[in-house]
Amino acid sequence: MIVRAAFRHCAWCGGRGAFFIGWFKKAEHCQSCGLKWRRDDVGYELGAAAVTAIITFGPLMLILAGMVAWTWPEVNAGPMFAVLVVLAVVLPFFTYGPAYCLWQVIDILLRPPEPEDFEIVGDITLGPEDATGSGSSDSASGN
Repeated sequence: MIVRAAFRHCAWCGGRGAFFIGWFKKAEHCQSCGLKWRRDDVGYELGAAAVTAIITFGPLMLILAGMVAWTWPEVNAGPMFAVLVVLAVVLPFFTYGPAYCLWQVIDILLRPPEPEDFEIVGDITLGPEDATGSGSSDSASGN
């Protein structure tokens, strides 16, 4: 499930881009299996934001430690600051989707989905012939 989350797939069914209908825009439920995104949990967004912070700040701290170790004992803070500011702005664009999907993995492991956590998937609206009644047997028989 973690590998699925890394590629922004649904943690439950593995549907590709199942929740994301844009780079930052999420659907209310998986487009493949129908699993609801939030599953009626009030603090869901806070957990997802925490995972985003961990996934974003973790690499930044490792890069900072590597840069300090590489330039030791004459650590020049100016170039390090410039690199870290650019990474701090750019990195969240790439970690946003996987972080939310990873939080979904954690949520599924803590609270396995129940039948009411799923939506019906597929287009169940009436087609043009069904709406006008021209496709029914009544109109064909002249009733």
